[in-house]
Amino acid sequence: MKTIRLLYPDYVSGGLDAYYFGAGLMAHILPENEKQPLIRVNILPPTGKEKTVTDGIYGKEEVVSGIQDAMHKIELENPDRIITIGGNCMVSQAPFDYLHGKYKGVGIIWIDAHPDVSTIADGYPNAHAMVLGNLLGYGDASLSGLMKYPKFKPDEILYVGLQELHDYQKKFLDGMNVNYKVQTGEFVSDEDIRAFAKRFEHVVVHFDIDVLDERFFHSTYFANPELTGDGSGGGKMTTEKLSEILHLIQRCSDIVGFTIAEYLPFDEYRLHKLFSEIKIFTD
Repeated sequence: MKTIRLLYPDYVSGGLDAYYFGAGLMAHILPENEKQPLIRVNILPPTGKEKTVTDGIYGKEEVVSGIQDAMHKIELENPDRIITIGGNCMVSQAPFDYLHGKYKGVGIIWIDAHPDVSTIADGYPNAHAMVLGNLLGYGDASLSGLMKYPKFKPDEILYVGLQELHDYQKKFLDGMNVNYKVQTGEFVSDEDIRAFAKRFEHVVVHFDIDVLDERFFHSTYFANPELTGDGSGGGKMTTEKLSEILHLIQRCSDIVGFTIAEYLPFDEYRLHKLFSEIKIFTD
């Protein structure tokens, strides 16, 4: 069984240069495994310059180019399993689409504080908030139309860690008949996770770092008080609870895809930029 690690440092879809740095650092944090080749998606490094909003999407040309390159690299490798190292949440579109084409009976476990079903009509231009809507086939046609394989169905999704929704997000999920639970008080139960996993031969897991409580884990968007995004709040999960959930999923599922997204090590990135301005490091 061939497993690849897809290093996909998309920062444009999230509008923050630090996503690029975070993906590279996460690649070093993961346990070494020489049996899993590291495949790099061609994302040009940040320049610090603002991108333009085209057709309601920030940096649209670069976002589309990244998805297309990821699709091409995955098809060339023809893996059985994919570990995707992001970057922001958009990085799940290409690998999850591929795996949905490779296997029958695939469910998505979306571990995230947010539903990621925004559209350009909602007025938020960063495409990372649109990715699950794309996978369902109801995102912007220029993004969801890139997919090669069948779209996921609303009953093939389980949200874990979901927090309060914007009205337009609730309207979308209700209109699509997605079975979801807002988890501000308690997370979905172990029984819910087991019942979902038993329905599928395989699952793909999307883990967004911002599901973690910024009071205890600081490399997340919501630990930076200068950032507001679309006005959503952060997650409430501890790393201990995350570990319990992932071990449970592992026990009752065949995980063929695993995405790590939205890792934002702000302190480390500040040091990186500081040292980049000191000549002994750059001459």
